[in-house]
This record gives sequence, C-alpha cells and structure tokens, in this order.
Amino acid sequence: MLDKIKIAFQYCLPKRLVTELMGKFASAKAGGMTTAFIRWFIKQYRIDMSEAVIEEPTQFETFNDFFTRELKPGLRTFSDDAQEIGHPADARVSQLGAIEQGQLIQAKGHSYSALTLLGGDYRLADTFADGQFATLYLSPSDYHRVHMPMAGTLRQMIYVPGDLFSVNPLTAENVPDLFARNERVVCIFDTAIGPMAQVLVGATIVGSIETVWAGTITPQRRPTIHKWDYPAAGEEGAITLEKGQEMGRFKLGSTVINLFPKDTISFDESLAPGIKTSLGTPYARIQTN
Repeated sequence: MLDKIKIAFQYCLPKRLVTELMGKFASAKAGGMTTAFIRWFIKQYRIDMSEAVIEEPTQFETFNDFFTRELKPGLRTFSDDAQEIGHPADARVSQLGAIEQGQLIQAKGHSYSALTLLGGDYRLADTFADGQFATLYLSPSDYHRVHMPMAGTLRQMIYVPGDLFSVNPLTAENVPDLFARNERVVCIFDTAIGPMAQVLVGATIVGSIETVWAGTITPQRRPTIHKWDYPAAGEEGAITLEKGQEMGRFKLGSTVINLFPKDTISFDESLAPGIKTSLGTPYARIQTN
C-alpha cells in the first residue's frame, strides 16, 4: 500500500516546479546553510569523502559543486585493453540485455521503445535493432560525472523534452515508459564498433544535465526536440573523446542508458540487475568474430 501511495504521489507532485526550486537552492552560495546541508547529505548517504579531491564540506561554495565533486586522480582507471569497454559511471545496473523488436526492458513486466527513447528518429533507432542495451542508475551517494566507456567521435546530440519522474527502482517498476517519457539528452558517438548511444536521463530534482562540449543542456528546457549535428572524425571541429574521458554530469542524480549495435559487444558475465558498478571496471568486450 505504501508503494502505491508513493507512486500516486509521483503523478500528483508538481515535479517541474520542485526541480526548479531545488536547482536554485543547489546553485546558491548560501554559506553556512549550504555547508550544513552538505554535511547532512554526506551522513545520510554515507558518502566517502576521502575519494574526493576536496574532502572538506566547507570548501564547496554550492551544493552543486559538492555533488559534482571530482575524484582523486588514479582512483578509477580504465583498462588499456582495446577490446574492453569500461563502465561509464559509478552506478547500479537496473537492466541490461538484448533490444528485441525495438524494445528495451525497463523492469519486470515493463518495456519501452528504443525509437521513443532516441527522440523518434527511425533511422537512428534502426542502427540499434537487435543490439544490446544497459541501464545504469546513479543513486544520491554515487560520483555523478559520466565518462566514455570507449573512445568515440560525437556525431549528434538530441535534447528530448519530457516529464521529470523519479528514476529510482520503485518508480521504474511502476511507471510505464519511464525512461522514454522523462526529459533526456541523447548523445550518439561513432566508435570502433559503429554508433554508440549514451543517454543521460533527467528526473525529479535533477537540477541540470551538462556535457563537456556544450555545457548546460537543461534546465534551459525547450518545448520540442532539438538536435545538434557535429563534424565527423578527421574534419575540422570534430569532438573526439577517449575511453575514460569525462563526457557529462548530473547535478543531482539520475540514469545513464547505453545502446550498442547488433553483434558488436558482449556484456561482462558478472553483470545482472542490482549489481553495483564502478567507473572504469569491465562493462563489456568487443566481439571479434
């Protein structure tokens, strides 16, 4: 009964207003109030600040500065093995597997369309037909910068407007088409195995989604889908990011979804829904046959 009440509350909550207000607070330089909230957050979510470049809460001017804190150099590493794909984030596996008949599993009993997730582009969705996907949930305690699981050259970025439901496991199990109805930023990279999608999904109180090449994408929210095309590899102005390089960040947590083409990768055998992931550790291997 309590879970039903929580889900019903999600539908009734003025999510955009709450998100905008939280975004303003998170970006405010509120002195002692900011520090007190950061200290509470660290204790509430048992955050290990010894991993961060800046460990002392008083040294963060805003909550956003704390939430997107940088990790100490060398703390997370990616393999030099060209065939290995590394995890793009500290997170937890929500779902992963095959894209079957254009559908991705959201949770038990729920699936959603790759076409809708990618903003309604049929040709783009076809490139991932019968491919593989993984959905990674970043909890409040996680490191909230997102990195490249493999090297790639940015082909296109797509902003897809949408709702701002929470993306926690309870909501994923109960809100149909959750990831295809929430606001999101779709990033398409050309890689050694063909196109790879890295989708940053917004959620309630996610004050901002940013990329390293364009800065803040939200909360400059647009009412319709907006696309940016980028030069191909080797052309002037091309944006190429190496494996392990930061590509974006969340100001307050959310979800990353990766899509890979058919017969190109095999996920690490240790992965399953609920498994905790660590940035840079084995995510998948490129198929060689």
